[in-house]
Amino acid sequence: MKTRNLRDLKVSAIGMGCMGFTHAYGDGPSEKEGIRLVHKAYELGCNFFDTAEMYSYFKNEEFVGKALKELPRDKVIISDKFWPTPLPRQDIPEGKLSEAGIRKDLEGSLRRLQTDYIDLYTEHQMDEGTEEQVAEVMGKLIKEGKIRAWGQSSPMVEQIKRANAITPITAIQSEYSMMERKWEKDVIPLCRELGIGFVAFAPMGNGFLSGKYSSGDTFQKNDLRSVITRFSKENMDANEPLIELVREFAERKHCTPAQIGLAWVLAGGDFIVPIPGMRKEERIIENLGAVEVELTTEEYAALNEKLGKLTIHGTRDGRDIKKMGTVPDSTIK
Repeated sequence: MKTRNLRDLKVSAIGMGCMGFTHAYGDGPSEKEGIRLVHKAYELGCNFFDTAEMYSYFKNEEFVGKALKELPRDKVIISDKFWPTPLPRQDIPEGKLSEAGIRKDLEGSLRRLQTDYIDLYTEHQMDEGTEEQVAEVMGKLIKEGKIRAWGQSSPMVEQIKRANAITPITAIQSEYSMMERKWEKDVIPLCRELGIGFVAFAPMGNGFLSGKYSSGDTFQKNDLRSVITRFSKENMDANEPLIELVREFAERKHCTPAQIGLAWVLAGGDFIVPIPGMRKEERIIENLGAVEVELTTEEYAALNEKLGKLTIHGTRDGRDIKKMGTVPDSTIK
């Protein structure tokens, strides 16, 4: 497995997004099987595992804690995210983004993850006007050894600048794929300029770029693809030219469409690390194998030229995802 640097954090060039093991993509594998799959990814060289307290309201952190407990702690990089407002059964009267609130939140995550520090601690959703105060607290937590680095998720350029001036940001985590390229205009260039890493979630458009889905497919009610417009029948049909383009390049490179999707993200810069979800052993082998698929400068430019002529239909909008709801309150510990 090749490696990349998110500022000072050395991680596998492709990480594992762990959300799908408990949340968002329909019924997942059993806990035992999920742990086996995490270990399989580690055996193949993946050392970067991403979770968040919001996923299944703490259940995903608990799963990741169990899965990584049997692995050498100094060999894995845990990426966790904290939600800026109270989640169910969180009693934080001081406010989540106050120093007391962040510390209380962090202690809960450390307990669920069964560790005494988090490698990359990210503000999951940006709260305008609080960048400096959060950055100050992150600096204290880094000095105390409770976290090694911190990041922001889906921030705007000015939010990055204000926070980074207080405590250097290690990574920005945002959606990035051939289907979502808005960050190329300013955020990704800023990350390159400031030495900040960029972690790309949904690097295959929630699986669309794998070419494994058709407009005739239906999704479970607890699968976010049942509510995001990217997977409506009309939009899937309208985006067929994108799949055809990806398949064309996959044939040229003798690989799978999914690997082209990941190779394209990787070609955007050596500070960019995709974190696809993968819940089957064959998907883990396929996705991690994408590090061996290198697009030449000419191939990358040609692919981008053709992408620029396509119109992408549908999005992955948080307002749509909210329609799905989440786990029942009774399951929250």
